[in-house]
Amino acid sequence: MFRKILIPVDFTSKNERAFAAAREIVHSAEGEIVLVHVVESLEDELDDDLRGFYRKLEQRAGRRMEETIGRLGGGTLALRGEVILGHRARTIVEFAAKEGVDAIVLSSHRVDPDKPGSDWMTISYKVAILARCPVLLVK
Repeated sequence: MFRKILIPVDFTSKNERAFAAAREIVHSAEGEIVLVHVVESLEDELDDDLRGFYRKLEQRAGRRMEETIGRLGGGTLALRGEVILGHRARTIVEFAAKEGVDAIVLSSHRVDPDKPGSDWMTISYKVAILARCPVLLVK
């Protein structure tokens, strides 16, 4: 059912759980997992000074993406990574639509039952609400 899964990554250990869940979902279908890291931009229009700054951030993220793919890759599963500059939640949702992914699997934190409304503005919540495809939040 799910042949192409998107996993937004921030290069922390919590992404390992999302990857394990995605691998289980696509393993039998021999599908593809796409890792995406969004370098958060503060502005939509960048001047030359900021372009250089963001280019360095993108290059650093690209190296970390290569390391992550090297660590997670292997087997028959297709795995690739993308580094994109943008606003995280919006860029993840737009990328998923453009790529035609079947599902998004992303790590999320537990909601504090004493303050459930305080967690509504997280990236995982925004992606879950805005994405056109199914979203699995892995805690």
